[in-house]
Amino acid sequence: MLTIQTFCFNAFQENTYVLYDENKEAIIVDPGCYTRIEEKTLTDFIAKNELKPTLLLNTHCHLDHVFGNNFMSETYGLTALLHSNEQIVLDRLPEAAAKYGIPVEAYKGPIQYIQDQEIISFGKEEFKVLLTPGHSPGSVCFYHQKQDFILGGDLIFKDSVGRTDFPGCNPEDLIKSIRNQILPLPDTLSIYAGHGPVTQLGRERKMNPYIKHLLNS
Repeated sequence: MLTIQTFCFNAFQENTYVLYDENKEAIIVDPGCYTRIEEKTLTDFIAKNELKPTLLLNTHCHLDHVFGNNFMSETYGLTALLHSNEQIVLDRLPEAAAKYGIPVEAYKGPIQYIQDQEIISFGKEEFKVLLTPGHSPGSVCFYHQKQDFILGGDLIFKDSVGRTDFPGCNPEDLIKSIRNQILPLPDTLSIYAGHGPVTQLGRERKMNPYIKHLLNS
């Protein structure tokens, strides 16, 4: 069984996740740590719990979700797993950050591309990759069926959905992603979003105005 630890990092209040199993192996998802204090917070937690990071997953590559990619890759020797359609977003990281007046180096570590419906194995656990573009061209969710949760990036939030006014966004794709990839999943599904609190799909069906509109359209 996986334990999930959440950290809220950087000025964009992004959720970074550390998941680990009974063997102390760990997955880092969307490392948003930007400052040295945030980096230390993350590494201190890993060291205190005697964890061994073995996977680095990116739901998408907007700057707030990949600030810590270089640090995690260099510190633990990790390869970033992301969809190939996110490469252009990752390549433009310094340019995107400059618009906010934030200095950021380009990602220099190794990359491995993942595909829709691919199974990522982690010890005794498995994640299915769900390609969910819209908020960005190659956004993905990582679905853990056994524990009934997804690591959803910026697809669905409590009472909201991901914005579609950035370069590479597409509102029609976002709708298709939610309708085809997420809504068929059970209401009990927990959604660990890129921002804000964890929520459940059943709750969002009833309370999220965007999801309700989609269901009624």
